[in-house]
Amino acid sequence: MINQDEIGRKQKSMQDYLSPLVRDIPPSGIRRFFDLVSGSKDIISLGVGEPDFITPWHVREACVYSLERGRTNYTPNAGLPELREAIAEYLYSGFQVKYEPSNEIVVTVGGSEAIDLALRALISPGDEVLVPEPCYIAYSPIVTIGGGVSVGLETFAEDNFKLKPEALRAKLTPKSKVLILSYPSNPTGGIMTYEDWLPIAKIVEENDLIVIADEIYAELTYGSKHVSFASLPGMHDRTILVSGFAKAFAMTGWRVGYMCGHPDLISAMLKIHQYTVMCAPIMGQIAALEALRNGLGEKDRMVDSYNQRRRLVVQGFRQIGLECHEPEGAFYAFPSIKSTGLSSEEFAQRLLVEAKVAAVPGAVFGNGGEGFVRCSYATSVSQLNEALDRIGTFMKKL
Repeated sequence: MINQDEIGRKQKSMQDYLSPLVRDIPPSGIRRFFDLVSGSKDIISLGVGEPDFITPWHVREACVYSLERGRTNYTPNAGLPELREAIAEYLYSGFQVKYEPSNEIVVTVGGSEAIDLALRALISPGDEVLVPEPCYIAYSPIVTIGGGVSVGLETFAEDNFKLKPEALRAKLTPKSKVLILSYPSNPTGGIMTYEDWLPIAKIVEENDLIVIADEIYAELTYGSKHVSFASLPGMHDRTILVSGFAKAFAMTGWRVGYMCGHPDLISAMLKIHQYTVMCAPIMGQIAALEALRNGLGEKDRMVDSYNQRRRLVVQGFRQIGLECHEPEGAFYAFPSIKSTGLSSEEFAQRLLVEAKVAAVPGAVFGNGGEGFVRCSYATSVSQLNEALDRIGTFMKKL
């Protein structure tokens, strides 16, 4: 006879079916704050890193025209040949890195898929992945899901959040395999110059590392032009370059990115891409091709606008009494809130409730993020001015 009490005891919670690697990963701290402000008209959001510009009309029109012509089919797994050729030309002319479109470039579903593909293709269980922090929050969870070990390399405001060679050397072990580089930086706005990169490249070569260079903000620099890590002597074949159209071309929702690298690395990543995604949507690829062919002037005008807002925000924070280093890339300011005595989580929560301004706690970005908040200035000047007024009032009440 079946004992119903015994059956009940054996029943699992649905949580028990999940992989512990996935179950134990915390949800995105950025998305949590985005969800809090979603639908709230009186809250000014400086939280999510998304351009406030609409994708230029001629780019949208190229997509619409392609739909009218019935171009709704799959593309080759690696992406439209003409788009890969355009990406190769763009990277060579803009950043002096040369890739063969036929076997060294793959179009992906945003830069995020490219990062995931690179880590899955490279990581074996127990491999260590070195990640300068504060950084984009997705790197460490993706490493963990792949069975690797994420090793944070702390960077500091007094160094403008640059990766220092001594910090890299200090964390190297026999298990070190991959170094993720993300400059211009989300969340700090820090950049690396050619001179900054040289000692890092030497360490990479000496320790036989592979580099994943997330250069999604490469076009968004103010003063110093971005230096692609793959352009350094000896680094081309050791580097998987990841980028896309979301930030500089105001195409976040189109989800078109790309990865470039040595044919052996790219072919391995392409296999995963074939089985999991097949190809990026053709409509987005056609729009991206139009952006590269005819949208570079609009891209430059958007960068000029971000630069204006950058100066406004940094000056505004300093006048309020919040120390803020000079961000030289991306579209984020990373002011210090240490003077308030609050944690970054407490500061962001109170700022949201009391001043109706959403910023992201620096702690969610890893080592060195505590004591700061990330504020995106990819919003209108009027909104930024109002946000600064509200933050100033909030600070006076603390």
